[in-house]
Amino acid sequence: MPGTKNILDKLVNNDFTNLTSFVMCFEDAISEKDLEKAESNVLHHLQSLSNKVNNNELLLDDIPLFFVRVRNPRQFTSFIKKLNHDTASILSGFVFPKFSSSNSSDYLDELSGANEVLETKLYGMPILEGPSIAFLESRVDELFRLKKEISAFDDLILNLRIGGTDFSSIFGVRRGINTSIYDILPVRDCISDILNFFARDDAEYCLSAPVWEYFLADGHEDLSKHLDLNLHHSLLKRKPILNDAIDGLLREVLIDKSNGFVGKTVIHPSHLNYVNGMQAITKEEYEDALQILNANDGVIKSVKSNKMNEVNPHTSWAKEVVLKADAYGVIEDESHYLRLFN
Repeated sequence: MPGTKNILDKLVNNDFTNLTSFVMCFEDAISEKDLEKAESNVLHHLQSLSNKVNNNELLLDDIPLFFVRVRNPRQFTSFIKKLNHDTASILSGFVFPKFSSSNSSDYLDELSGANEVLETKLYGMPILEGPSIAFLESRVDELFRLKKEISAFDDLILNLRIGGTDFSSIFGVRRGINTSIYDILPVRDCISDILNFFARDDAEYCLSAPVWEYFLADGHEDLSKHLDLNLHHSLLKRKPILNDAIDGLLREVLIDKSNGFVGKTVIHPSHLNYVNGMQAITKEEYEDALQILNANDGVIKSVKSNKMNEVNPHTSWAKEVVLKADAYGVIEDESHYLRLFN
């Protein structure tokens, strides 16, 4: 959300139901002339929340994880100097836009130094979205350099994000409400190569999927007539379920998950239940994962007897499923996703 937005009372009153993390933005969400106003507003939020925590009026655990998307390395360095231990203790970290090999060391060295000076743990979330990744002739070398740079700061990298909107802009395209980001061929290729570098079994990076740009319709959707629906089948067959905006979001989340993304950047609280709900693990997936992890070797018939569970190649998948189950829970089957959206 824009760094100029006042959400202090909503945070204190816990008005954002199911919100676990949020980003206040100094970059594309505001104009440059409003930067000073945005910084003052964010500092006011941090100081006010810190005061309430120190006065036992608010628990730190009751505040969603608070991140700031900085504008560039220079502004990041400047803003860090305006923090103190109390305000920094409310922050969870920073989002680094246009992250590239030309600025990665500036961001990460400054972040590491800030952790020492402010004596608190602040994480970084780089956004991979610039021309050096978008353009085929430089992409592989750029991703190789970034992976090497990021690996030196593994303990500070909480999440890697992908700027689907920025990649689209570079190619002069924009997906429509009935189009997935994976239908935009040059952007899909960028995403594929980023996953190739950072989603390998030995990489252990968490990657979140690109933002869905469309607001959802106002009001609650009537889900009662859809509760027995096979969501996956309906979405991929493009059978209308709720409305174009929600169906498009859910369809893209399905593809996100299939490619190993965890979570998704969202632009409005109305997206939260849909994105978070879709992260839940089905009972069938969970039982398969446990079966694989508890086996020694070889191939096993799945619990439902509808697939093979091959221990060696499926183990990395099974570990991810169990971790996600711990975080998001287990549901009976895909029809139960709809129950989580209310």
